[in-house]
Amino acid sequence: MTTSDKTVEALFEEGLALRRRVLGADYVDRSIGGANDFMMAFQEITTTWCWGYAWGRDTLDLKTRSMLNLAMLTALNRPAEIRLHVRGAINNGVTPEEIREVLLHATVYCGIPAGLDAFKAANEVLTEMKAFD
Repeated sequence: MTTSDKTVEALFEEGLALRRRVLGADYVDRSIGGANDFMMAFQEITTTWCWGYAWGRDTLDLKTRSMLNLAMLTALNRPAEIRLHVRGAINNGVTPEEIREVLLHATVYCGIPAGLDAFKAANEVLTEMKAFD
């Protein structure tokens, strides 16, 4: 069965499990548990389509998806999301050195201000995680 053949309910359940695996169950459960009716619509679309449909496909591995996310979030200049996805990237086997290379590559294409914000956000998380030798 391909991802596109799955029901919305199946995509949500698989997305929830994958989201917890990558971002951490505590973070995900707080996000969903703290959602009111208004915000629950966002939690559902994120879990179902982002995590169940896009992240749940098997053509790219999770490590590659994490590196792509870091590059795209740099392009969008979203340091809060970069912080979250640096943790996910480490969970998916991306090394600090690989994160640095992704951010350097993205900086060249996205610009110094976006790259600086990405480096600061990543450094903060990696330092907190004691990911440096």
